[in-house]
This record gives sequence, structure tokens and C-alpha cells, in this order.
Amino acid sequence: MLDIFLILIILSVVMIFAIGIFFKDEILSVKERDPAARGYFQIILIYSGLHAIVAYRITHVLWNMKLKFLARFLAQIARFFTGIEIHPAAQIGKGLFIDHGMGVVIGETAIVGDNVILFQGVTLGGTGKETGKRHPTLEDNIVVGTGAKVLGNITIGSYSYIGANAVVLRDVPPNSTVVGVPGHVTRQDGKRTDPLSSLEHGHVSDPIMQHMKDIIRRLKTLEDKDKSAGI
Repeated sequence: MLDIFLILIILSVVMIFAIGIFFKDEILSVKERDPAARGYFQIILIYSGLHAIVAYRITHVLWNMKLKFLARFLAQIARFFTGIEIHPAAQIGKGLFIDHGMGVVIGETAIVGDNVILFQGVTLGGTGKETGKRHPTLEDNIVVGTGAKVLGNITIGSYSYIGANAVVLRDVPPNSTVVGVPGHVTRQDGKRTDPLSSLEHGHVSDPIMQHMKDIIRRLKTLEDKDKSAGI
């Protein structure tokens, strides 16, 4: 019995070090972007987002080896334990950070670039029964806020920020902010910004409010002209 216990401890230590080596980018991504992360061992042991990514990497290899049933079976087990569903056929780059993660879904033909952040409840899904490429492509350095739905064969450009609960059905150009249902695209002063540098959801610009402010500003200008003309 003691021998079995020692073997389990050794296997656990080996597994922890293996995850630390092969998933260094994902661990560093968590460490840099989550103030609640206290250390590497905590991230490896208790972060379900990291566990889901580890499971995905394994099932993705099995999928590419044509062991598709086994890959889907293990993916469903990972979904049960983490609350995160990632199809083994999806293509995911390095440095993905799934924060909290419960309810995140990444579809079969989804493509996720490097250094992307997904908050809980995010869906990268399809829009119907179409075949072929039917899930979104997310380029590098993108943040997708809580509850957002990105649906269909669309592309989200690099350095974009998808606001919480937005529903995105069309392509998004790089360095954009998207909010609302359906999603409205805004450019942030035409300048390149890094959405990863600030994860403050409350500071996301609202295009509808911006239009309202523009209308009010124009009305005020017309009123001032009328007053100066003595009307």
C-alpha cells in the first residue's frame, strides 16, 4: 500500500513539472493577468482554465492521429471536471488564458491565435447546420468579455476587445471594440491599443452612447447659431 502511495506521489510530481515545462506560456499568461494567482504551483493545481487547455492539447493530438472517438470521449471528461468545452479539432495558439472559465465553449472549426483571453460564458460557436469552416477565427492579443457570443465563420482582428454579453456576427477589424446585441464596432481613436494591458470592462466604449453624444453636440451647435443670429 505504501509503495502505491509513493508511486502516486512521484507520478503527481512528474506531471506537475511536465505541465510547468510544456505549458509555460499559458502559466505565465495566468500569472501576468490574474491578480489572484499566487504562484506557479497554485496555477497548475487549481486553475480549471489551465486544466482545460492541457486536456485540449492531449485530445488535439489524438484527433490528428485519427483517434477521434477517444479524443471526443476525453474532451467530454475534461468538460465534466472543468465546465469548459473545447472541441479537439479546434486550433489554439500559445498563451491562451481562460479566466474562471465555466460555460466557455470553443467549436470544432474555431481558430484562436496567441495571447487571447476568454472570460466565463464565452461561446465561439456556429450559426446553423452549415458545413466546413463554421466557427470564428480570433487573431492574436484579443480579449473576449464575460458572456460574449462570437458566432459563425467570421474573423476578429488582432488587438480587439469584445465587450461583455456582446453578440458578434460579422467580421471585426483589428484594434476595435465591440459592444451590444448585435455587436457594434468602434475604433479607439484610430490608434493601436493593447486590450491585454487593461481588463477593466467598465471602460469599454459604447458606440450607441457615442452617437447620442454626437447628436446632442450638433443640436447644441445649431442652437448656438440660432441664438447668435437672433432667431
